[in-house]
Amino acid sequence: MLDFAIFWDWLAFAVRWLHVITGIAWIGSSFYFVALDLGLRQRPGLPAGAFGEEWQVHGGGFYHIQKYLVAPAEMPEHLTWFKWESYMTWLSGFAMLAIVYYAGADLFLIDPNVLDVSVPVGILISLCCLAGGWIVYDLLCRWLIGKADTGLMILLYVILVFMAWGMTHLFTGRAAFLHLGAITATIMSANVFMVIIPNQKIVVADLIAGRKPDPKYGKIAKQRSLHNNYLTLPVLFLMLSNHYPLAFGTEFNWIIASLVFMMGVLIRHYFNSMHARKGNPTWTWLATAILFVIIIWLSTVPKVLTGEPKVTASAAPLIASAEFSKVRDTVMGRCAMCHAAEPSWEGIYHAPKGVMLDTDAGIANNAREIYLQAGRSHAMPPASVTQISDQERALLVTWFEGAGK
Repeated sequence: MLDFAIFWDWLAFAVRWLHVITGIAWIGSSFYFVALDLGLRQRPGLPAGAFGEEWQVHGGGFYHIQKYLVAPAEMPEHLTWFKWESYMTWLSGFAMLAIVYYAGADLFLIDPNVLDVSVPVGILISLCCLAGGWIVYDLLCRWLIGKADTGLMILLYVILVFMAWGMTHLFTGRAAFLHLGAITATIMSANVFMVIIPNQKIVVADLIAGRKPDPKYGKIAKQRSLHNNYLTLPVLFLMLSNHYPLAFGTEFNWIIASLVFMMGVLIRHYFNSMHARKGNPTWTWLATAILFVIIIWLSTVPKVLTGEPKVTASAAPLIASAEFSKVRDTVMGRCAMCHAAEPSWEGIYHAPKGVMLDTDAGIANNAREIYLQAGRSHAMPPASVTQISDQERALLVTWFEGAGK
């Protein structure tokens, strides 16, 4: 019979793969259409209502593309919609959030030393953050539409910095970064589902009915699409941030997250300017490099520890098991030189992925990962550099499968 922990890990793999595939499809189409939009050229003789056109060559053929700011005079026979990429990216991402962070809330979501709450309360806080982020963003956009776009972007960034600080006071460092990415992705997908596509459907309905569409719907959709474009690079980093403990596991992680957003916006601005043929703003790369150096410096500031980690209720039987003393000796001898508050392995300055195994609570709370990474597989220690034996790996399996269940 397939062990449940192994099945769950493969389920997470399958959903993560789906999330990556749909995310590539969404981001790819987004990047393409923004570049296309910015590269449009105007010329005499364009059809009535056409804003601009562009010629492109790819795959051995030529493409002639024209854009209508509102709509063409008649409804085209074939119309391709770009929406399912966005929807499936969000749905698969939320599934990942549930599989990894909700099902493993006592390990990945909740840190009792940050906010000591029950698993249901932690999940409820997470859901409220996702919904609240979209509500605040949408209200601000509706309030300031067409009035102060630059001011809106600055205000949204200030709110984002506050959110970054707030997330680190609600969840683990990994979960805080993940939730910043999830809130941003929710905003982006909701822009498509609740604003851009509905507005486009109104325009299509007007065309079918023979009415002249109101240009305001295109203007609103264009604003949200521009926001999505600038949010794409920051959200990519945040969704992959669990690989970078130097970012999420350090004292000023919320400032690092805020600066990463700024770096993504600067890089996007460079490419947008190039696509729009508005110059070559190389200063954005210098500014990005400076911000990156600041992030490196911030990651070296020692994190103030708030005391010994607490043992979660589900992990308590693992400490009480007969094998635990031998397991502790194995983990301390084979894993804790890297996975510790102060790693002793040369070149390791922070525990990989923020996983610390230098206390009984740390070992018990991370038992499932120890079981999968060092027991059932040989992923850890990497290349068996600490010379862990097959007998020690078998001990980890026996311990988890016995007391863990």
